Amino acid sequence: MKIRPFLLTTALACTAFAGLAQAVPYEYGMPLQVAKVVSLTEPQTQECKVITADMKYLDNTGKPEEISYRKLSDACNFQN
Repeated sequence: MKIRPFLLTTALACTAFAGLAQAVPYEYGMPLQVAKVVSLTEPQTQECKVITADMKYLDNTGKPEEISYRKLSDACNFQN
């Protein structure tokens, strides 16, 4: 039977699609198990406004995770 190559191909395809998943949106009170922050990214803007930023991190087991959250843009730091 040729079921083994089919299962292997299916598993690889699922892994590839899992890597394309978007960051999970943060909700207030959501428990985070952050062991190490890998990167913080946010869109550049000259206006002081609320934006969606992303954080990639490793959890306590070493598994990479990604979460998105809302924050004030860095432009707010320079306005009075």
